[in-house]
Amino acid sequence: MTDTADGAGPHGDPGAAAGAAGRGIRVLVADDHTVMRAGVVALLAPEPGVEIVGEAANGAEAVAAVRALAPDVALLDLRMPVMDGVSATERIVASGASTRVLILTTYDTDAEIERAVEAGAVGYLLKDTSREQLVAAIASAARGETVLAPKVAERLVARMRRPAPVALTGRELEVLTAVADGLSNAEIGRRLVIGEATVKTHLLRVFAKLDVSDRTHAVVVALDRGLLVRPDR
Repeated sequence: MTDTADGAGPHGDPGAAAGAAGRGIRVLVADDHTVMRAGVVALLAPEPGVEIVGEAANGAEAVAAVRALAPDVALLDLRMPVMDGVSATERIVASGASTRVLILTTYDTDAEIERAVEAGAVGYLLKDTSREQLVAAIASAARGETVLAPKVAERLVARMRRPAPVALTGRELEVLTAVADGLSNAEIGRRLVIGEATVKTHLLRVFAKLDVSDRTHAVVVALDRGLLVRPDR
């Protein structure tokens, strides 16, 4: 870990601190790839509104640097040795530090994004971000604002628009499977050893969960969503 500051002083609100005495936003850069880390530092160093106060080669070093230097923003890679970016984010947030964590990575999968956001990161950027976008994101992060790369935002919006997963009980699946087999309510009752009225109750619940009004549509929707296995022909 290489520190470029003399030491850490009192640290208040990042947004306010960044503007105090006209100094730049204090930034820690953590990335296990030396060339990449040096590139990010070289990219940000000339910016008058940014002050690079430290570097770290892994998540554990990043956590220690945040404790020692109290940067306004910690710019963390996602996958690092010793401790990854998500774990480091969790440690930083749990410590009560006012440092805002901004993830800078090449990974844009739903799982990675969710883990970082749930850990407490205020932003998620990809490494193809331009210098102007990165500087603007750092400023936003220092104010506590959420910052997402356009591709990441698109993925999250698309995910939100997907139908919520439907959970059918084991018995509801058995009834619906019997419906798909072409059985009547009476025949389903005999197969499952339950009353015909109980079969109807299960079907009504299935209809409500799948937002359908008839047996055929229920089977079609269940097959489409992978709730039922399409029989081999």
